[in-house]
Amino acid sequence: MYRIGQEEIAEVSKVILSKQLFRVGDPNAGHLQEADRFEQEWAQKIGTKYALIMCGGGTAALVCSLAGMGIGPGDEVIVPAYTWMATATSVLTVGAIPVLAEVDETLGLDPDDLERKISPATKAVIPVHMMGRPANMERIMAVAKKHGIKVLEDSCQMVGGSYKGKRTGSWGDAGAFSFNYYKIISSGGEGGAMVTSDREIFERAFVYHDSGAAFRPKASELNEPIFVAQQYRADEVMAAIARIQMQRLDGIIADLRKVRKAVETGLATIPGLKRTPNNDIEGDCGVVSGLQFENEKQARAFIAASGVGGYLGIDHGKHVYTNWEPLIAKRSMHHPDMNPFNFPKNKGLRANYTADVCPKTLELLRRTFFITINPDATEQEIETLVAKCQNGAKAL
Repeated sequence: MYRIGQEEIAEVSKVILSKQLFRVGDPNAGHLQEADRFEQEWAQKIGTKYALIMCGGGTAALVCSLAGMGIGPGDEVIVPAYTWMATATSVLTVGAIPVLAEVDETLGLDPDDLERKISPATKAVIPVHMMGRPANMERIMAVAKKHGIKVLEDSCQMVGGSYKGKRTGSWGDAGAFSFNYYKIISSGGEGGAMVTSDREIFERAFVYHDSGAAFRPKASELNEPIFVAQQYRADEVMAAIARIQMQRLDGIIADLRKVRKAVETGLATIPGLKRTPNNDIEGDCGVVSGLQFENEKQARAFIAASGVGGYLGIDHGKHVYTNWEPLIAKRSMHHPDMNPFNFPKNKGLRANYTADVCPKTLELLRRTFFITINPDATEQEIETLVAKCQNGAKAL
């Protein structure tokens, strides 16, 4: 989260003073309908028919979307080998098996490897827009359509960005967003949302995220039968913060892009520095500027000599599949009988998470460095950053 202030305080104060913090209530009795209003506004902003705000962050949005798609035991879901671990663990949460695929030089899902990894058990793919950088949705959608599989966009790190003029999250059958504190906007530390234009997916996700729609006055209007479900409902305070943050979103992204462009204009003058390819630089949120080197030794030499703030891809913790310990150990649930790896329907599915399963991804991550962008950076700070990069380039 980049910006928060008096506007959020004022909106939250209204909710607290109304004494109606639960998301369901009567507007005639003073209920402010913050969650309902956010969902309508978010769906309109992203360009989908439906949206659900939830308290469990992007992980909850992924799980509810998968549940909405009817994914479960016996199914494989393809995920990129470079993403936050929850992209893969959300698949296990609904009883299915995640299958790892390579990323390409953009650090997004490689459409060619996606097609290679599709099997008769594949029911969905989750392309991830890492660090505000769009995946190649045009090619991914073409592959998915060809093979008849669902597409769930993980747009948790790309809130408000676009690909070829269309908001990420609206390309696939469903999209997931995170409003965690460390994302572009936040609903108060945690939170998230899913979007879709598919009524069946929406209804199933709606029931799943709301304890079987136990408290919703319009639950009787659903075509989806009520089933035992989880509780990911957001409250009115979260929704109030999210609504103000949403109003800030376009301005934040505009400033991120402006600073990133200034940084990259400076980097372009430095011999020996190669920028990471981008599927749509105009739609990119501007969260980072990527540099690619010949090898890891070069990358680390640049980092040491420049002192620039950022990170090498391979050092990105739980974003790298070799650090997904629960998957590697196939230790999915709190009780062994609930572990999807042990389900009879999942016997024979491709649960392979050894270090050699996606070598191209690891090779790219070892030589790709991301400079973090501050949307409020001054001209002097940008000049200082570029000067540091010039020093780093001398070490190559």
